[in-house]
Amino acid sequence: MVRQRRRKGMDCNHAADPESAAGIMPEVYSGGCFRPLSDEDITQVTDNAFSILERIGLGGAPDWLRIQFEGHGALTRPDGRITFPRGLVEDAIARASHMIDLPGFHESRNLKIGGGNVHIGTAGAAVQVLDAGTGGYRDSTLTDLYRMMRVLDVCPNVHYGVRPLVARDMATPLELDINTAYACVKATTKPVGISFHTEDHVEPVTRLFDLALGREDSFRRQPFCMAIVVHVVPPLQFAEEGMGIMRAAINAGMPLQICSAGQAGATSPASLAGALAQGLAESLAGMMVVDALKPGHPCIYAFMPFISDLRTGAFAGGGGEAAIASAAAAQLLLHLGLPSTACAGMTDSKIADAQAGYEKGYTVALAAQAGADMINLSVGMLGSIMVASPEALVIDDEMCGAILRSVRGIEVNAELLDLEAMERVVTGEGHYLGEAQTLGLMKTEYVYPALGDRLSVDEWIDQGSQSIWDKACDRVTEILIGDPPEHVSRAADQAIRDRFPIRLDIGG
Repeated sequence: MVRQRRRKGMDCNHAADPESAAGIMPEVYSGGCFRPLSDEDITQVTDNAFSILERIGLGGAPDWLRIQFEGHGALTRPDGRITFPRGLVEDAIARASHMIDLPGFHESRNLKIGGGNVHIGTAGAAVQVLDAGTGGYRDSTLTDLYRMMRVLDVCPNVHYGVRPLVARDMATPLELDINTAYACVKATTKPVGISFHTEDHVEPVTRLFDLALGREDSFRRQPFCMAIVVHVVPPLQFAEEGMGIMRAAINAGMPLQICSAGQAGATSPASLAGALAQGLAESLAGMMVVDALKPGHPCIYAFMPFISDLRTGAFAGGGGEAAIASAAAAQLLLHLGLPSTACAGMTDSKIADAQAGYEKGYTVALAAQAGADMINLSVGMLGSIMVASPEALVIDDEMCGAILRSVRGIEVNAELLDLEAMERVVTGEGHYLGEAQTLGLMKTEYVYPALGDRLSVDEWIDQGSQSIWDKACDRVTEILIGDPPEHVSRAADQAIRDRFPIRLDIGG
């Protein structure tokens, strides 16, 4: 029986101390209070996932991987599908990494992933951007990626940056992977994540990272970039290219974030319970790959139960079903003690309107409250994750600040339940505005919006009647006209440009 592993001392009302002087929100938010699945539900779904692996298994394993599996005790059916006895999987869970140190380019941006500590970030493969100047949509470019990551760098409630869009102006897959890596590392000191077209691209990208850090083989010691790998093609089929990329990334010392993204009613069962069981089995199959190659290698499981609109078969990211399924996926991985990534914030709206707000709000909130260690696809995305927008990113960052505040919960202690102060107020001035406790808690107990409006109607009109979109446009402009980050030295940048076909014009 696999038992639930929770971080020692974990408390749903745990409140981390904010670094208010630096304007940085608390780094640790302990989720896990929201439990959409009962204990009995968890047992049924996890038992079903183990049975899937033991009886049905996965197809498509390349020969080199099949040999590795069989050497570790997996079985091959006559039809070539690899099956995994339950005891074998449980032993691999015990060997797996349960808490992962994810470095930033700067140490101050390091993250610790696991145990239900909530982190929010970008991710995706958008092929268009919403142009704030024209209001229209156009193909995404390398410059768009760099600008998105620069905006991300200063968003206090966005903790990491998986590549959110595809630079469609790159000529070859190698140029795409090299320039995506360069744009990400050049724009932010936060941990990042990129994908690879083939396993052969891993080595040159890690050489680029060594040059950026300024020391030979330094990326292996400070792996600030995750390899984002789609390791399965649902239903229950290994992705052969993904297997090669996982192997190359492990050899290079890159942390992994591996993705299972079955679409309920299409590539996974229509029942949410069935979709969760299949997706959990696919996630555990990825864990078995890691265990066969390098037990305990840092791996985060992006268990993403996508939803179909069963009337059309189209992807539907913003519905209530998507919210509850993602929260349940995070709960299942937390139960097994495995670091999780949930998908949330995948609004189907094409603009940053009320629909985008409510779909993003409840999907991200439920995933966070359920204890998702990382929440991908959550910020800066529109149009069913096919459109990216830096303006949406800064709006979403503010939304996430409020959501993370709700995850912090309510701190209760004797000092905060001060009867003497209450006596003083009720027998004196009749309000708490001048109390020392009120002033002391202003920046720790409360979160204040910078873009969201709390003015009266008359004050709002007098100040120009700006919408939140107007303010977001101003904020993005302010960020991008400022000095660019300089954490990659000029010498390192020149060394990268001398060796690789870098297409990014920083002045562009």
